[in-house]
Amino acid sequence: MTLKLQRNDAEPTHAASRRHWTVEEARALYDAPFNDLLFQAHCVHRENFDPNRVQLSRLLSIKTGGCPEDCGYCSQSAHHESGLKASKLMEVQRVIDEARKARNAGATRYCMGAAWRSPKARDMDAVVAMVEGVKALGMETCMTLGMLDIDQARRLKQAGLDYYNHNIDTSERYYGEIITTRSFADRLDTLANVRDSGIKVCCGGIVGMGEEAVDRVDMLVALANLPEHPESVPINMLIPIDGTPLAGSAPIEPIEFVRTIALARILMPKSHVRLSAGRTAMSDEMQALCFFAGANSIFVGDTLLTAGNPGEDKDSALFRRLGIAPMEIAAS
Repeated sequence: MTLKLQRNDAEPTHAASRRHWTVEEARALYDAPFNDLLFQAHCVHRENFDPNRVQLSRLLSIKTGGCPEDCGYCSQSAHHESGLKASKLMEVQRVIDEARKARNAGATRYCMGAAWRSPKARDMDAVVAMVEGVKALGMETCMTLGMLDIDQARRLKQAGLDYYNHNIDTSERYYGEIITTRSFADRLDTLANVRDSGIKVCCGGIVGMGEEAVDRVDMLVALANLPEHPESVPINMLIPIDGTPLAGSAPIEPIEFVRTIALARILMPKSHVRLSAGRTAMSDEMQALCFFAGANSIFVGDTLLTAGNPGEDKDSALFRRLGIAPMEIAAS
């Protein structure tokens, strides 16, 4: 496959409506000369977004630890000896108070995560109240609660949930090396239930888990070939956590991570591509390359669920140096 470059005023090489990619086509893009790949990704990015605006989200763990899943990267799994103690579901008012602080600090989307295989019926009233309370603050709402059936998804939609996060994590080929307690198909079923309910999809994965480059490509192709592209695509860089099976994983090479961001942008032109976990290990220059390659969303705050994250002061300083401003909520 010959990589066709494009000028800003040229017709797009990759139509936003495209929904079928082969792994071979995507791999050719991923393996292209780095400057060519970044040029194409940046052109696609400019066609669809303001390149100097980044969407800010805040993530809160509303129920930590004790998860019955055995995800090899996760400190919250009950299968691992990470030293993290399980907590109960947070009170609704406390969640709303934390969301208000995040809004006042500039976040426009509030994401709430619970360490569950799937939400139990007894927890749904509280979860719904959290969505309604955060929505009333004028923020976009996002939740990640594990697997959802269609009735649960519809109830969250009725409460005003904007986004549901459910990552596929890696390629279907490599998936069984990371998780054994649920299948790749289970992930896709939840995504279908979320989409069918009318909630927007937030779905990405994790790199640096010992996978090969073809697995990163295959993961992104699986997302790009869904009936509709996810509105948000978080790309996480593994944070090795003591006590988990992946604690000794070697870090992904920075250029390979930037390539992953660029490919995500080309394959899913209108999606928000988010730099998620792992930013504490990224240099400012690496993050700047990611923004150039098409990343336009980050999590702000000192923690992501249980892992560290650069604080607002550091992010604000980087944004000033790069001439980047926070993205505002689009008018509905």
